[in-house]
Amino acid sequence: MKKAIYSLSCLIAAGALTACGGAKSADDKKNNSDSIKSENAMPEYKELDKPQVDISKYTADKNGYIALFDGKSTVGWRGYGKDNLPGKWSVDKGTLKFTGAGGGEAQEKDGGDIIFAHKFKNFILELEWKVAKGTNSGIFYLAREIESTDKDGKAKMEPIYISSPEYQVLDNANHVDAMAGKDGNRQAGSLYDMIPAKPQNARPYGEWNKTEIVVSKGTVFHKQNGETVVEYHLWTPEWTKMLQESKFKEGSNDFPLAFGLLDKCGGPDREGYIGLQDHGDDVWFRNIKIKVLD
Repeated sequence: MKKAIYSLSCLIAAGALTACGGAKSADDKKNNSDSIKSENAMPEYKELDKPQVDISKYTADKNGYIALFDGKSTVGWRGYGKDNLPGKWSVDKGTLKFTGAGGGEAQEKDGGDIIFAHKFKNFILELEWKVAKGTNSGIFYLAREIESTDKDGKAKMEPIYISSPEYQVLDNANHVDAMAGKDGNRQAGSLYDMIPAKPQNARPYGEWNKTEIVVSKGTVFHKQNGETVVEYHLWTPEWTKMLQESKFKEGSNDFPLAFGLLDKCGGPDREGYIGLQDHGDDVWFRNIKIKVLD
């Protein structure tokens, strides 16, 4: 019916014909605009709201640091998106170890990234790590547990790195990721795929490295073996620009949620979990402690 009315009105006069043509063009433009908005919109997701550890029950040392891992117990730690600690993570001679199969990221059923089950906002995180030959891993902060749905409508956990900055942990000499990215921004201590750690002072595989991550009201420092190697500022135009130039850029087919989540890192409360990565390779962590700044 609408098409018939449209045709009749356009045949009344040449001037009306022009007007109808113009109206159709405007409609087309609107439809195209709506289509673009739809394509660029973030897919639907939800954030899990699992119980958190009561950090007030932890005793701080004389410098104000709380031990998140004491070398004996994994209390407080669980799998990302899970209720328990995956079996590939264990206490090994005073360390928190992931035992990999060398097959790549999180391929084992009893593997997966882990988090300490408390959201932190402003803090200083300290820990030590060492890797086996050819290991890739990472340290996450301000992470959120994000769930979406697959094409069949089934719930699925999104990877932790789509909501969390990553302090890269790597055997620079023997893992190919050291040669990827730009200007070494996937080497140890770097803000993964965005800012290279400079100076690059990571020790070789089998030796311990010390990490310190400072997050204070949007200012972030990565320290490696006593030196500041990265500094940046969250929630700024510069932060957004870095994201747009990374693998997490807006409109990414591989990571459609990443840009929107990372641009507003930490969500409305600007807080999130500390996480450790299963990338399929052996890695050890110890002396994990945090000083809350707020």
